Parts: sequence; structure tokens; C-alpha cells
Amino acid sequence: MKSMKLHPVMFAGTGSDVGKSVIAAAFCRIFRQDGYHPAPFKAQNMALNSYATPEGLEIGRAQAVQAEAAGIPCHTDMNPLLLKPQSDHSSQVVLNGRPIGNRDAYDFWRKGKGAPTPQSSGQPPSGRGAIDFRREVCNAFDRLAARYNPIVMEGAGSISEINLKDRDLVNMPMARHAGADVILVGDIDRGGVFASVYGSIALQTPEDRQRIKGIIINKFRGDLRLFEEGKRMLEDICGVPVIGIVPYAHDIHIEEEDSVALAQKNSQFSILHSPLVNVAVIALRHLSNYTDFDALEQDSRIHLFYTNSVEDILKADIIILPGTKSTLHDLYELRLGGCAQAIVRAHREGATVLGICGGYQMMGIEVCDPDHVEGDIERLPGLGLLPVTTTMSGEKITRQATFDCPPARGGLSKGLRGGSPPARGGLSKGLRGGSPPARGGLSRGLRGGSPKCHDGKGYEIHMGETRPFGDAKPQPLAHLSDGRDDGYIVSPKCMGTYLHGILDNAPFVDFLLQPFADKTAQAGRPFDYQAFKEEQYDKLAAHVRQHVDMDMLYKILTDD
Repeated sequence: MKSMKLHPVMFAGTGSDVGKSVIAAAFCRIFRQDGYHPAPFKAQNMALNSYATPEGLEIGRAQAVQAEAAGIPCHTDMNPLLLKPQSDHSSQVVLNGRPIGNRDAYDFWRKGKGAPTPQSSGQPPSGRGAIDFRREVCNAFDRLAARYNPIVMEGAGSISEINLKDRDLVNMPMARHAGADVILVGDIDRGGVFASVYGSIALQTPEDRQRIKGIIINKFRGDLRLFEEGKRMLEDICGVPVIGIVPYAHDIHIEEEDSVALAQKNSQFSILHSPLVNVAVIALRHLSNYTDFDALEQDSRIHLFYTNSVEDILKADIIILPGTKSTLHDLYELRLGGCAQAIVRAHREGATVLGICGGYQMMGIEVCDPDHVEGDIERLPGLGLLPVTTTMSGEKITRQATFDCPPARGGLSKGLRGGSPPARGGLSKGLRGGSPPARGGLSRGLRGGSPKCHDGKGYEIHMGETRPFGDAKPQPLAHLSDGRDDGYIVSPKCMGTYLHGILDNAPFVDFLLQPFADKTAQAGRPFDYQAFKEEQYDKLAAHVRQHVDMDMLYKILTDD
């Protein structure tokens, strides 16, 4: 392990989605390869994608990915402040891994007054009055910097939002506290890179301008030689060296959490009559933790697409109801738009339905919110595909999990082995009327030795408790290492779980695909997502290293 102390480095951006998160992940891997002990840091993140730390606390998914690239466990100090949008005007505030309430965007960004509205899961750490968020994020950085070298910092959005400068916790004020060298990342693919880079630098105070030590032009397409003159011109007008021009990489896949990335995924609507197993992820308005499906996107046996089209839902082999930040609102929209009815019909005609987190809640008989945790809707009927009921609560469950799936102890319950769930439990008319397993009961593979996922890895981030409805018997999908059961399975084609990341486990994916063996037989070997991710981090590091002047960067990070 190298003992030379490097300055903290911040990868700041000219705007959102310029590639800061991926560039930061690349340098986490590069520094690790070069013998250092790096750690990522983003003072404040706004994202629906989050992750549970080993301590059972919550951080932004991007910092968990960057920690993985650095080869270290993720920790809340890497992302002490997380804002999870509830609506266009408010967000849930997660501080040091714990939700402390909701906050109006105007109050947070303009007024800066008062503490968030407390939830039952926690109170502001100061006990009374407003929270000093700046102090909280600076303290987290200081704790992290005492343990790792270097700290790879990520900015948020644009560093030149001058109307928010006095409230900025994550960009140049954080760089000043950290004593960080700032590398400005600009996206040439979207156009206007000269104006955005020059303007971002020109709008800084003289003190902050001097912190910007280098420029990386990201997502370049075409012949790099054509930008040589542009590079010299940019350096002349900015007075800052361009230390790298990184080409757009089509064959490197790193998990992303940005809302723009989700919008791009949601545009993938076409089923294209694929000969592969067609997997439809329902494009909920408040879809969260969409990195749950990154492994499936890379699996050669699968054609995955995002949709809210009734027609596409009816063509899918597997339908996945994903996690959501607003279960009741999204369930209401599913019913209003006809998607709920289409999912039930598709299942009746042979499609598999899997619900994850909020999607699992929607698959039950009902979702209840008597305390108005999510909003004004107190109860909605679910899709009726699982004999469970969910009651929302203000307490958020966040924890990592190791599991066996299907449960290893004694196999499936007697009721499950015998056929479909008891109709007297109150399942919907559609399910009572003949949903799978109608053709021959449960699959032969599940009764006699289907793939089992032993020591699977996942994590929980949810609000609400789900339990069997009426006199329905528990039929858990997974047995957790701490003795708890998770989820519910009616058949190999109808199940739900609270486990995010369950689809990162190859044995569970094999189990999910087993009913479609005729389509997967010629598609190649099962997909190892963990090995794939490690390969991608190394490819990313090699790609960035090739196109960035590493000697200049190390000089920047060691000069007094």
C-alpha cells in the first residue's frame, strides 16, 4: 500500500449527467490498482437509487458502486446526505444513513430554515431546531479522510449555479473544506462544451477558480486528432490544462443512478418480437432502484425493456413490478391506465410476475396507509396475485441480507407443493378464476430440484410491513441468514420479495428463467454478474487511464 499522501480530488461537472459518477468510479479503481487506498465521497446526493450499507444504513447507489470499484465496504460517511424525491416539490432527507423526515425543496434550497418534518423513524440529531447540514457533511468527510488516501470526491450537477451558491454543500464549498484539487468534467456529446467549460470556470470566485486544476472532456465521439486545436483553444481561454479527452465507451457497463439514465431506460419500450426471454419492467412514475435490472440487461438469454404499454405487457414472458418511492400513487396509476389489469391477464395466460419491494406490495390483496405515510390515499386494492396485505409505516427498514431461495429448510410449504394458494384467502377474482399454476400445478423442476440460490446477497430498503392476508399460510420466497423469512411465492411464475439485488444472483435468475428453458437452451451459459462487474471496473480504469495524462494528474495531487 503506497504511503505517499495525495490531495483529495473532486470531479465536478458542467452539468448533470456529464459522467462525473463514472469518472469517479474509474479513478477509485485506478488508485486502487496503483497501490493506494481510495474511498469515494459525495456530500449530498439526490437520487431514488440507494443502497444499504453493511450496518443497515442508506446511501446513494453511486457511492456504493464507487466503493465497490475501490474494493472497500460502503459506509454512510461516503454519502452523508441523501435526498430522495417524493414529488416535484419535496424530498425525504436521509442523514448519515437514517431518514429524518421530509423537506420542501424551497425551504431546503432557498430559505435554509428549520428542520425536516420528523418521521417516527428518527428525529434531527441535534434534538431541537435546525440541523447544520454543512457541519454534518464536513464531519463525515473528515472521518473518511482519516482512514483513506486519496478521497475521490464527486460534485453534483453544475458547479456554476450561482443562485444556489450560498446553500451549496457539495461542490466548491466542499472542495474548500477538503483542500481538494478540482477536475472539471464536461460532456462534449451534448454540444456546447466550450461555453459550458469556460462559463463554469469564469463564474467562480477567484479563490475557487484557482482550485480547478484540470479539465476532462468526456463522451468524445470520432477521431481524437480532430480536437487537438480545440484542446489548445480551451486551455488558452480557461488558463487550465485539459488533462484528458475520454472517448464515449459503448462496451463498458457501469451502474448509474442519475434520473437522466432512468429516462433513457424508460424509452426502451419495443419488444421487437425477440426470440429471447422477453422481460418487461413496468415503467412506474416513481420507479426506484432500477439498478436491480442491470444484470438482466447484460444476460445473453434475456431481452429486457421498460414499458407501461398494455400491448407490450401482454407479449412479455416475465413481468417485473419494480421498487417505487410511492407505492399507492403508482398502484393507482397502474389501475387507471389499464396496466394492472393487463398484468393479471398476462399472468393468467402464462407469464411470470415478480414483484420487488413496492412491486411486491402491489401484487397483494391490498395496500393500506392509515397513517398517511405516503399521502392522502388510505387504501387501494392490489393486483390480487399474492395472498398478502401491506400496511405502510413511517419506519424505514434498511439492511443487507444473505439468503437461501427458495427456502432450503424443508422445501416449499405443503400448501405450495400441492398447488395454487387457498381461494378462501380472498384472492382476486382473476386469480381464483385460473391463474398459474393451472396447467399441471407447480413446475416439475421446483418440486424436484430447481436451482437454489444459497448464500445469495441482497439488501432491503422499504417502508411498510407485508403479511399473509386473512387465513392464508406463509409461503416465503427466501429464508434469510438471520432467521427471518422474506417475500411470498405462489408458484415459479408468481412471487414477490423485499430483496433488492436478488437478480444479481445467478442461481435466482436461473430459477426465474427455468419455465422458459426452450428459449434459453441456445443462449449460452448462465451469466455471472459479479465477475462481469469486476471486469467492467477494470475495463473502465484501462479506458480512462489510456486517455488521461496520469503523470500530470499525480503531479497535481502531490504539488504543494
